[in-house]
Amino acid sequence: SLGTCLLPEVTEEDQGRICVVIDLDETLVHSSFKPINNADFIVPIEIEGTTHQVYVLKRPYVDEFLRRMGELFECVLFTASLAKYADPVTDLLDRCGVFRARLFRESCVFHQGCYVKDLSRLGRDLRKTLILDNSPASYIFHPENAVPVQSWFDDMADTELLNLIPIFEELSGAEDVYTSLGQLRAP
Repeated sequence: SLGTCLLPEVTEEDQGRICVVIDLDETLVHSSFKPINNADFIVPIEIEGTTHQVYVLKRPYVDEFLRRMGELFECVLFTASLAKYADPVTDLLDRCGVFRARLFRESCVFHQGCYVKDLSRLGRDLRKTLILDNSPASYIFHPENAVPVQSWFDDMADTELLNLIPIFEELSGAEDVYTSLGQLRAP
């Protein structure tokens, strides 16, 4: 029904915290069906009765980034991928249980050929909600809640996640993310 929220009630631990919606592919990891010799994880996934190996590379600094995010925010994984792929990858990635909830393709809104993450369906105050995603199409309904991040494939010299830590530390105390993000975006 329209009245149901995508997320459960906020836990006591997360009361008063900003909710950060975090994308998976090209934001935290890159996955490929083609073998990658330095893959961090190899995840078997069954597609129509056939098992395929998915090779997953972790973005540099993803462990440090997630650990700090878990200390500061209510973190939610939100991916347009299918759960049968994203769940096992997230199990391997999120060893410390930073993600309080996981949302997959069926929680997206299909809009003009794209899977959009409609933040208004989460059941959280939008003034206290951020989204980290490499694809602007996925936050087209709420661009003013977004912290953009470059798409990542295999550049092991990438420092985006490391550079985002102080930005998120700053945002974690925001009364209203619109004001704080506006200040960060100001030239």
